[in-house]
Amino acid sequence: MTTFNLEEINLMCIYDTGSRNGLLTELEKVLPLLAEDDVELIQLVQTVLAKVQQMSDLEYGQLILIPDFKTEDWD
Repeated sequence: MTTFNLEEINLMCIYDTGSRNGLLTELEKVLPLLAEDDVELIQLVQTVLAKVQQMSDLEYGQLILIPDFKTEDWD
């Protein structure tokens, strides 16, 4: 099974629609909207796209997409 790091999971949580194809569509929509100088975010989106494209719907359905953040991060 494909593994994802914390940043990848958090990104997936933001754009998750409940389906693999829905997530792929949303990530593909956001990619051209990102500023060219935001290289790290562009690479993150591209990495997640590549990993999710390689997964089956069944594998995607087994993921637990819960964001990992602390409320102090928002203060």
